[in-house]
Amino acid sequence: MSSSASRIEYSEKYADEANEYRHVILPKELSKTLPKSKLLSEDEWRRIGVQQSRGWEHYAIHRPEPHILLFRRALGTDPQSGRVDPELERQARDEYKNQFGLLRK
Repeated sequence: MSSSASRIEYSEKYADEANEYRHVILPKELSKTLPKSKLLSEDEWRRIGVQQSRGWEHYAIHRPEPHILLFRRALGTDPQSGRVDPELERQARDEYKNQFGLLRK
């Protein structure tokens, strides 16, 4: 693992009713080697040293801080396959609703 890859920082995951999210903070010298206006494919972000389970999508570029990569994946995504599992999705949605008091008793 390169020195830059070992300094990559990962946020905790956070969610809304449809997706879970996380951001990844790259060392600035590593981010300078990336295209400025292109979202990275999974192969591309793995090649630079980002390590996370399957199913994550680089979905936005935060122009003021291009060294921060924004990722999302659908609630209920199986981290092994990268595909949405309907039962995991139901559980994740229920957990989200319960966390915010949206479930009716």
